[in-house]
Amino acid sequence: MTRPALEIADIFRRHGAAWRAAHAGHVSLGQLKVMSAIEACRTAALGGHVEACEGCRHTRVAYNSCLMGRFSNGELAAAATKFSNALPPSRSP
Repeated sequence: MTRPALEIADIFRRHGAAWRAAHAGHVSLGQLKVMSAIEACRTAALGGHVEACEGCRHTRVAYNSCLMGRFSNGELAAAATKFSNALPPSRSP
């Protein structure tokens, strides 16, 4: 199964810190923990291992999962929508 070009983790990694700063005081500890786990998923932060093809000797690093991988991206998208809907509206200038 090929990975999509853009995943929720990519969005969280790129915009998560700014979003958390903009919503400080309005995000639960549980929500922060989920965001952190998704951001760390399949990165060096969780460690990994080297996979090698015995035929051509090609190698690649495979990073460990945050174990949220049991959800499809569609399920994660639905959870992210529910997550954002649980927050108060942002105060835009």
